[in-house]
Amino acid sequence: MAAPRTFSLFPASLRSFGRYSRWGRGSSRFSTAVATEEEPITPPVQIDYTQLLINGRFVDAASGKTFPTLDPRTGKVIAHVAEGEAEDINRAVSAARKAFDEGPWPKMTPYERSCILLRFADLLERHCSEIAALESWDNGKTYEQAANVEIPMVIRVFRYYAGWADKIHGLTVPADGLHHVQTLHEPIGVAGQIIPWNFPLLLYGWKVAPALACGNTIVLKTAEQTPLSALYVSKLFHEAGLPPGVLNVVSGFGPTAGAALCSHMDVDKLAFTGSTGTGKIVLGLAAQSNLKAVTLELGGKSPFIVCEDADVDKAVELSHSALFFNQGQCCCAASRTFVHESIYDEFIEKAKARALKRIVGDPFKKGVEQGPQIDSQQFSKILGYIKSGIEAGATLEAGGEKFGSKGYYIQPTVFSNVHDNMLIAKEEIFGPVQSILKFKDLDEVIRRANATHYGLAAGVFTQNLDTANTLARALRVGTVWINCFFVFDAAIPFGGKKMSGQGREKGIYGLSNYLQVKAVVTPLKNPAWL
Repeated sequence: MAAPRTFSLFPASLRSFGRYSRWGRGSSRFSTAVATEEEPITPPVQIDYTQLLINGRFVDAASGKTFPTLDPRTGKVIAHVAEGEAEDINRAVSAARKAFDEGPWPKMTPYERSCILLRFADLLERHCSEIAALESWDNGKTYEQAANVEIPMVIRVFRYYAGWADKIHGLTVPADGLHHVQTLHEPIGVAGQIIPWNFPLLLYGWKVAPALACGNTIVLKTAEQTPLSALYVSKLFHEAGLPPGVLNVVSGFGPTAGAALCSHMDVDKLAFTGSTGTGKIVLGLAAQSNLKAVTLELGGKSPFIVCEDADVDKAVELSHSALFFNQGQCCCAASRTFVHESIYDEFIEKAKARALKRIVGDPFKKGVEQGPQIDSQQFSKILGYIKSGIEAGATLEAGGEKFGSKGYYIQPTVFSNVHDNMLIAKEEIFGPVQSILKFKDLDEVIRRANATHYGLAAGVFTQNLDTANTLARALRVGTVWINCFFVFDAAIPFGGKKMSGQGREKGIYGLSNYLQVKAVVTPLKNPAWL
């Protein structure tokens, strides 16, 4: 058997070529003759599943309503998907409750559950090309990224938690007195899960795999922008032997389906990934209903600190990928690049050159590094932040405008001379906009890096072990990557501090989200030992 792999979200090869022309001092404009002006490539997959998945069957929404899911390359409709609302959430929760209280899933041996998870992982592997095509078509991420990086990571996380299913157990606890004390680790019950649009299947795996390994049942709400891949793979899950009602999938909108799930009195646990603003609403609805347990993975404004001893070429390439990967639509993207003053000017010139070489175009075209943003709303929001950066006095080194004449493409954008009080340095842009800030010493950069409401992740680039250790301990974040970034092994916990969330996903820590501890105390009569 091959050794387990540690996956990074960086593509295996980071190509760097493209065409551009300069318009004036400090800025550049990309050619629109690369890929977006060509006819979009037809994705090699058929849309078969657009209904809600409830109790093992695909069904229409109770209201009969549908909504369009759009191709971000063109803004055109891919398919019309069933629009779940409160009544559909009720149906899904009822199915999940029955499957938990009466059905076979929590009563199966853990080994049987493990076998189903493993069979599902095998089916994911067998259908990787179709799944990647759905993910790329619905989201705009490159097909190569989806097929070669993300789907293998999803497969790995299901195999990882399949291995945990029969290793979940409690303890025998010594007590003062004649009592036998043991703890049981039990599934919580019905888990409500809400996944985002930027990594639909990856976050599907992070949430569904540990919940099922622990014996829970699930009602999962997809993001309205990207419902297709979750519906497809959930069909495969039932082919793998998952009993009806264990995993229910409802597509719909936050204020209707999402709010109904968060408020439902028969949901025992919530797990949400998305914006900090929406996370506050989720937490409030959980508290106002039945005080259900909540796990939140929210926004970020992650610092990437390039120290004076850094290899500038390597630091530029790593910081570039740490920001622009997935069109910049990553919660932990390195969106504040702090560079030591001694290498700042050199770094700026090389970061600018790298951005100008980034290949933007149809995500199904081989070699493309950056596809479109998810939708028109995000597209306009990012352009608004770019405008604010220019108006605040930051220097636009590259990009700054839309790319092409159709779809939601934005030029890779680089700002220098960014200051901490600018919006582009404070707020989560969630797009291909790199803000580069200058610092003088470690004490200063630690203070400035921590001066944010967020605390999701950070990157440190240095050749000095003492510097790395100092920063790793001083930065108030959930993950610190040293001389690397976006490394997401299935066993590595991920989550944030401060307003970046609560709880951890993946690894052994991810199990605790879906388990509760019960103490069992029994009197002992004339024991041979204590």
